[in-house]
Amino acid sequence: MRNTAKITTAVLAAGALTFGLTACGSDSDSASSDAGGPLVVAASPTPHAEILNYVKDNLAKKAGLDLEVKEFTDYVTPNTATEDGSVTANYFQNQPYLDDFNKKNGTHIVPVVTVHLEPLGLYSNKVKSADALKSGATVAVPNDSVNEARALKLLDANGIITLKDGVGNEATPSDITKNPKNLKFKELEAAQTPRSLDDVDAAVINGNYAIEADLSPADDALVLESATDNPYGNFLAVKDGNEDDPRVQKLAKLLTSAEVKKFIEDTYDGSVIPSF
Repeated sequence: MRNTAKITTAVLAAGALTFGLTACGSDSDSASSDAGGPLVVAASPTPHAEILNYVKDNLAKKAGLDLEVKEFTDYVTPNTATEDGSVTANYFQNQPYLDDFNKKNGTHIVPVVTVHLEPLGLYSNKVKSADALKSGATVAVPNDSVNEARALKLLDANGIITLKDGVGNEATPSDITKNPKNLKFKELEAAQTPRSLDDVDAAVINGNYAIEADLSPADDALVLESATDNPYGNFLAVKDGNEDDPRVQKLAKLLTSAEVKKFIEDTYDGSVIPSF
């Protein structure tokens, strides 16, 4: 990405946390308190950083916003960086994931404005439909609790498995009550799921990682989440107390502008859906 400081993080083991922010130098350590400096936002590369860079290149200057985008390739460091003030805001996550993260890590991140939805999908390099999965097939799923539950609920909604009644955002394979194909589940860090497609029969992949892997959720997914009443919209988030930062409010307004809506619709062709 142009004008973007890209941060490559180590692959995270299940449940592991990466608190070291190697590429976040001391220049940004006071990001959350320096209201007169640039607004530093942590983001996943696709589509979040792409959307932010569109704002930076086309809308920010006119709005009087100095925007700096930092890319992270995992789902942990953007929140820890926002909590410790290395960045002022982040844009990569949904409410169930944030609620779980805050609870487990004692962080104080809050949403500001919801921007888009990336539908979760089931993909395969070996079969052309979910019905074609063979008995005993292996399906990769994200290993963080919220996205694993989301993946299992996707399979449940499409009749591939059945989860017990009332299961929530902490569902695991142990909550499966019916598994007619005797599917086996391989739990992987979410960013690894696209790379597993040659090694498993199918994989449930988050929308951003699918797009990065040149998969089209709208065209390539065997089954795909519905956008209707979907609780997994991705939002701009900050540490509690920074919601009224004028820079954050400017960015929130720009991210929900008609220009950004058109950019999302034209660029992602249904694989990323505006939520405003």
